[in-house]
Amino acid sequence: MKHLIVGLGNIGAEYQDTRHNIGFTILDALAGASNVVFSTARYGAVAQMRVKNQQLVLLKPSTYVNLSGDAVRYWLREENIDIEHLLVVVDDLSLPFGTIRLRRKGSDGGHNGLKHIDAMLGTNGYARLRFGIGNDYPRGAQIDYVLSPPTVEQLEVLPERAAVAVEAIKACVLSGIDFAMTHYNNA
Repeated sequence: MKHLIVGLGNIGAEYQDTRHNIGFTILDALAGASNVVFSTARYGAVAQMRVKNQQLVLLKPSTYVNLSGDAVRYWLREENIDIEHLLVVVDDLSLPFGTIRLRRKGSDGGHNGLKHIDAMLGTNGYARLRFGIGNDYPRGAQIDYVLSPPTVEQLEVLPERAAVAVEAIKACVLSGIDFAMTHYNNA
């Protein structure tokens, strides 16, 4: 079985290691744990790996977050992957830092990357892993917050929480979204 695992983020040095790039961070952790290297391809950086009998196509779109749907739609078609085997990893302001929420489908929650994916696919019926980045910012400073690096305290727990997210992704592709939600949404 083949799965498309997409981590949302923005390319470029000015966005590297920001909260909004948490999807890239999680995919880097997933690839790194298996010594897999990303290569530049159409619409993003792509890597392929196996988790037991499952084939994973990892995608870090180069379209910037707000146009992620272009890359997702292309790679679903290119790899002939059904939408039921799509998992999008995204940052979430409404969750405390490091909290993981898997969902089978759902609204975009105000996230422009998910909004564009919904528009390009014509549905919101795909799995997503929301990784909490917190919301400790003053009114009107949301953009500056998501485009800045995590705090020192957040950076201390990031490797451990990224590892949990990696295990949640593996559980999702091996045992299904329902199993993964039961075991990781409160982890």
